[in-house]
Amino acid sequence: MYQISRQLSAIVWKIFCRMNLEDKKYMGDQFLRSADSVGANIAEGYGRYHYLDKVRFYHNARGSHLEAFTHWLELLSEREKISMEEFETIRVKASILQIKLNNFIASTTKKGREKHDKI
Repeated sequence: MYQISRQLSAIVWKIFCRMNLEDKKYMGDQFLRSADSVGANIAEGYGRYHYLDKVRFYHNARGSHLEAFTHWLELLSEREKISMEEFETIRVKASILQIKLNNFIASTTKKGREKHDKI
């Protein structure tokens, strides 16, 4: 998951770098921040001890993912700031990441509950 999020961040960075100043200010900055936040939250959650802390950060990652790759990606496409090829490349990778993230959240929650119930 983390590696896919980093790949997406790299693509988003390239898009951001070619934007004009106005687009960077109004759309690019938030697109970049939300995309980068996905990986940051995955990493921070992974470093937490208690499963509820982990899951909280993974939920934050999922929220940032939806912001970046649902809202901002679609807005950039609608406003013709990215090509259809870029849109599709990002959309496919983001879809894979969303599935993996949802499964990871479910798995972490299940394992944490099972461990907690044994105590």
